[in-house]
Amino acid sequence: MIDYAVARENMIESQVRPNGITDARVIDAMSEIPREVFVPEAVSTLAYMDEDVPLATGSDGRKRHLMEPMAFARMLQAAAILPHECVLDIGCATGYSSAVLARLAQLVVAVEDASDLAEAANENLLRLQINNVAVFNSAMNEGHRAEAPYDVIVINGRAGQVPEKLLSQLADGGRLVAVVGDTDTAQALVYTNTKGIIASRYAFDATVSMLPGFEKSEPGFVF
Repeated sequence: MIDYAVARENMIESQVRPNGITDARVIDAMSEIPREVFVPEAVSTLAYMDEDVPLATGSDGRKRHLMEPMAFARMLQAAAILPHECVLDIGCATGYSSAVLARLAQLVVAVEDASDLAEAANENLLRLQINNVAVFNSAMNEGHRAEAPYDVIVINGRAGQVPEKLLSQLADGGRLVAVVGDTDTAQALVYTNTKGIIASRYAFDATVSMLPGFEKSEPGFVF
């Protein structure tokens, strides 16, 4: 039987630290949250591999994944989340990203459009006694304006573009981090809102799965 605690430690030492992750809070959060809880039992042995882990394929054929540890950790470090901040977690799937974010922020608002995944996220978070996350089953590319503005927005998966509706939900000084591009290998970008002016900067390259609903098909942010 696999020792998940050892696998988690190996993930930190072989995938996270060697790839420039120096933020102790990010490392601690990922060290504490058991990824195996958030993946189907049939693929639980893959929970700590250095690739996206398949979670489910919906009736509409849409595939969902748990983002690889290295890319996720680098996104969190780039977002520079502070303990008092409110985070919008887009595409939380079974809740892993929200669980880690809950260790970094005061409040996490998670959005998931697949009802079965949203239900699983709530169950997993309850199982781990994480009580500063609110999960909403709604359109991911719409965000959740009722709780806006947000200090940080994290998009869990590659986006062909970032919808204006999400950028408009950033607080002044807020940051949105996402892997953006039409090809498998794309650029992780950090968008910032400074008094209503949105700018972006390159953070790193990453190969992560496309998040359904974020294909390049509607007006998004451009320079």
